[in-house]
Amino acid sequence: MTAVIIIAKRFLKYIVRERLHRIFFLVFLIIFLGSIAFALVEKDKTLLGAFWWAVVTVTTVGYGDVTPTTLAGKIIGIVIMFFGIGLAGVLTATLAGFFIEEREMEKKGIKDVLQKDHFIICGWNSRAQEIYEELKTDKKTRDIPFVVIAPLEESPKSEDPNFYFVQGEPDKETLKKASVDKANTVIVLLDESLEPYARDAKVILTTLTIKTLCPHVYVCAEIENASNLEHCKNAKADEVIISGEIGAKLLVQAALDHGVTELVCEILSNKYGNEIYLIDVPENLVNNSFLDASIFLKKNHDILCIGIKDSENKVVISNPSGDYLLKEKDKLFVIAATRPQL
Repeated sequence: MTAVIIIAKRFLKYIVRERLHRIFFLVFLIIFLGSIAFALVEKDKTLLGAFWWAVVTVTTVGYGDVTPTTLAGKIIGIVIMFFGIGLAGVLTATLAGFFIEEREMEKKGIKDVLQKDHFIICGWNSRAQEIYEELKTDKKTRDIPFVVIAPLEESPKSEDPNFYFVQGEPDKETLKKASVDKANTVIVLLDESLEPYARDAKVILTTLTIKTLCPHVYVCAEIENASNLEHCKNAKADEVIISGEIGAKLLVQAALDHGVTELVCEILSNKYGNEIYLIDVPENLVNNSFLDASIFLKKNHDILCIGIKDSENKVVISNPSGDYLLKEKDKLFVIAATRPQL
């Protein structure tokens, strides 16, 4: 409902800006005067019937259910028809112009995004396209809107109806245009156009701005230098990924245990094979041991448990002891072919 009101207000501003309110006034004036004149010369027609005739004549619809029978009525009809063709053309062009302008505004990223529970990606670097495609592959995020904030000339994916673009750097103004207060998650990417020493600083500043505006929004930040990890956490980033660090660790594991990277790449990709998911502990498994829960999930749902997110200590434990008792607010890290629905 809010979106409809905003679009209606924008349409009214467009009409006033293009001075089209005069055309609308002229249309209503012709219909009003034509109705009265038609009712006066056509004695067998009511004022309501005359008004209906004037509307269908001006709009060139012409149902023919009400027609003039007198010479004066026909002359009035001819005058209204000539005006109707021109005015209908103007009004049609006005509506077309408004929607074309709206589409261009979306493409250029100068229009406010009226979405909620959406994902925001700050920046558009060499990995942004892959990140977007991975997110669109997952069932959880397949149909939700995505908003990209970046200093580009136009939207990088204007053909996708669920993809929105806000032009500019990720600052207070553009974040508000992207409805960051209603967002589900924000991903802050490195700006590869900057010098290496400035990239992390921009990510930290962007994260701090987001958290200042909306402390509740979950922020995933990408940095380049591990020495800035603490600074990024101080900016209240919920999760921090060090670019290149994972790649280096995979290279080491590949050298030590051949073939490890194939498995890791499979479970990290949403495009093929099994993936890692974080799920709530099913009600029937609360207060059960990790071992019993693992056996139950593998036997009944073909789901492999590999770790937990401890709700009390707020820590992640991979391969916990078998006698660890699952609590109600704990979460399970699992590997499965599709996102589990338990």
